[in-house]
Amino acid sequence: MSVEYIGLLVILVMFILMFLRIPIAIAMGVPSIVAIYFLRGEMALFGAIEAIVWDHSYNYTLTTIPMFILMGQILYFTGISSNLFEMFRKLFGRVRGALAIATIGASGVFAASSGSSVATTGTMGVIAAKEMIKSKYNNSLAGGSIAAGGTLGILIPPSTMFIIYGMLTEQSIGQLLIAGIIPGILLTLFFIFTVMIVVYFRKDLAPVGEKYSWKEKITSLRATGWVLILFLVVIGGMYTGLFTPTESAGVGAVGAAIIALIKRKLTLKNLLGALADTLRTTGFIFAIVIGAFFLNYLLAITRVPMLLEEFLANTSLPPVAIFACIILMYILLGAVMDALAMIVVTVPIVLPIIEALGFDLIWFAVIIVLVVEMGLITPPIGMNCFVLNGVVTEYKLEDIFKGALLFVIPIIFLIILLVIFPEIALFLPQTMS
Repeated sequence: MSVEYIGLLVILVMFILMFLRIPIAIAMGVPSIVAIYFLRGEMALFGAIEAIVWDHSYNYTLTTIPMFILMGQILYFTGISSNLFEMFRKLFGRVRGALAIATIGASGVFAASSGSSVATTGTMGVIAAKEMIKSKYNNSLAGGSIAAGGTLGILIPPSTMFIIYGMLTEQSIGQLLIAGIIPGILLTLFFIFTVMIVVYFRKDLAPVGEKYSWKEKITSLRATGWVLILFLVVIGGMYTGLFTPTESAGVGAVGAAIIALIKRKLTLKNLLGALADTLRTTGFIFAIVIGAFFLNYLLAITRVPMLLEEFLANTSLPPVAIFACIILMYILLGAVMDALAMIVVTVPIVLPIIEALGFDLIWFAVIIVLVVEMGLITPPIGMNCFVLNGVVTEYKLEDIFKGALLFVIPIIFLIILLVIFPEIALFLPQTMS
C-alpha cells in the first residue's frame, strides 16, 4: 500500500472514531502514531513524539491560551456577565425585544473576556433565559438569540480558535485576533438588527421592554466600565505593539484579578474555582493541539495535502469555485463535527490549497471562524444549542434550533461581505504597529 493511501486511511479512521464519540485528541493522535510507526519505524516515532510533545508543550505562545481563559474565568466569578446584561437591558429600554437584544449585546462584550462560545452561551443562558421566560418571550426567539450570541465568543478577541489557527498555520496571532474585531462588531449588529426586524413583523414574539431613566442607564454603564477598559488595554496594547499576544493575555489575567479585588469578589473560593476551570479547559485544548500536530506530521509524510492541491490545480475550476467548494465542505462538516475538531483536522489539509489560490491566510481565518459559528447553531451537532438546552430545561431543543437557524442568515450575509470586501477583516491587521 502506498504512503498516500495510508494517509487517506488514517483520515478515514479518524473521522469514524470522531463519529463514534471517541475524544478528539485520541481520534487524531492514536491512528497517526500507529501510521508513523508503520511507515518510519520505532526510532522515527520516538523522535516525532519528542519533537511534538516536548517542543510544542514548551512553546511560549501556548501560554496565551490559559491566560486568556483565566481572564474570562475570573471575570465570570465577579458576576460581570449579569452586569453586562442589565446594562444593555436598560440601554434599549422600551424597544420591543429589548431582552433578546440585550442578550446579544452582553454576549458580544462578554466574548471579549471569555474567548469561548460554550462559556458565553452557558453564562448568558442562565441569566437571560430567566428574564425572558418571566416576560413571556417566544421560546424560539429567546433560545435562538442566546445560542447565536454565544457564537460571538470565538470571533471577538480573545478567541482560542484564532490562537490555535495561528499555531497550525504559523500566522501572526496578534494579527488574527485583531482581524476579528470589525467582523465581530458587525455580526453583533447584524444579530441585533435581525431581532428588531423579526419582532417588527411578529409583535407576538416579544413584548416592549421596560422604561428606564437616564440616571439608571448611566449607572449601569459605570458598573461595566472596568471590563471595557480592560478590553481596550489588552486589545489596544496588542494593536499598538505595546504588548505581544502572550503579554496581552498576561495583562488581561492580572487586570481581571485587579477588577475582582476592586469589586471585592476575589475570594479564595472564587480564585480556586477560576483556576480549576482554567486547568480543565486548557488541558482539553492542549491535548487536541498535540493530537493535531501528530496528524500534521503524518500528512507531511504521506503528502496528502500536496496531492489534493495538485488534483485541484489540474481541474478547470476557477479559484472562486474551488474556494466555494472548500466553504461548502466546512458548512457540511460543521453540521456533524465539533468546532475545534474542524479547525485542527481540516486546516493542515486545506492550507496548501488556500496558499496556492493566493488567498490571504488572515482573511481566510475569519471566514473559517464564521463558518464554524454556523456549525455551533445548526443541527445535528449545534453545540451551543445543546449547551443552552442543558442549562435552561424550559427550552425544548427543537425550539432552540428553530430560533437559532434564523441567525444563520446574518452570518452568511457577513461571509458574502467579506468575500466582496476583504478589507473588513484585513484593515486593522495591516495598520498594526
